[in-house]
Amino acid sequence: MEYILDSIANAPGELQGELNAKDFKADIDVRWCAGCGDYAILASLQKVLPTLGIAKEKICVVSGIGCSSRFPYYMSTYGFHSIHGRALAIASGLKFARPDLSIWVPTGDGDCMSIGGNHFIHACRRNVDLNVIMFNNQIYSLTKGQYSPTSQPGQITKSSPFGVVDNPFNPAALALGAGATFVARAIANDIKHLSQMIEKAAMHRGISYIEVYTNCVIFNDGVFNSMSDKKTQKDCIIKLENGKPLTFGENNDKGLKLDGFTPVVFDINSGNNSINDAIVHNENDSTLAYILANMTYNPELPRPFGIFQDIQKPIYDVEANAQIARIQAEAGGIEDINALLRGSDNWEI
Repeated sequence: MEYILDSIANAPGELQGELNAKDFKADIDVRWCAGCGDYAILASLQKVLPTLGIAKEKICVVSGIGCSSRFPYYMSTYGFHSIHGRALAIASGLKFARPDLSIWVPTGDGDCMSIGGNHFIHACRRNVDLNVIMFNNQIYSLTKGQYSPTSQPGQITKSSPFGVVDNPFNPAALALGAGATFVARAIANDIKHLSQMIEKAAMHRGISYIEVYTNCVIFNDGVFNSMSDKKTQKDCIIKLENGKPLTFGENNDKGLKLDGFTPVVFDINSGNNSINDAIVHNENDSTLAYILANMTYNPELPRPFGIFQDIQKPIYDVEANAQIARIQAEAGGIEDINALLRGSDNWEI
């Protein structure tokens, strides 16, 4: 870690001409299974990064363990491949030490929601300025097919041969409940929409979290077919667009309205209904964001995709570094570290 910090600190951080996606591709074979949705996430980030006006030397990718965590090897940026579930702890420390960096954390539903769950909720709570992309394939793929915290009840896996009996995490609702200021969802096969979510996340100050549904062709193939198949997706997903009414369906003839705090589907052109009855999405409405996120596992409601919430709160790394600078200024600087450590607040036993 010290080597990486020193290397980044010595980097010039200047744009060398106009960058493109190829500039962010590492000279190494990408070793995911053929047909894996992870390729699309990699391509989307490599497509978006050159448009941000950030020097490559100011971008760092930090990962944990899992298929998603191969990501730093495939990016021509600084990177750190850490240990299972600890990427956000390391990324938080890096951001605190180097607030000028753009830090991206690719993670998986196991890496982030299971062993890394504690780090995840506290990174959200603190609002550390990180960009988290969680690959959700609802399975442990790298370790050959055990069920994960997002696997569905009844799902047959190598570690649940008679079906999963756990209730799954709802990652978007968890992120919102933990205090994340930017929460979005995308699906890997819709690269245009996914790229838009990544671009929005990059522009956000504070923690940004994108849950990306990605198909594991080996151990959980087809789990998101209804949401990725053009023949069925219009009736089972709803796109969240700020300031626009929430409608969906093959002919865009279904709407979503609230009965109290309960979302209800209605036919726009039947009875006394009209598009004016539909909820108008507001990314700044945290209550609405939580209502929409909790539609996730309701089979009678469409699955939301897009930005649930995009709000501003104090940013941890900014506030903490400002506090340090203020205290140092008030103290007139620290000349003797030993005097500081042996200050008045000590005793002998």
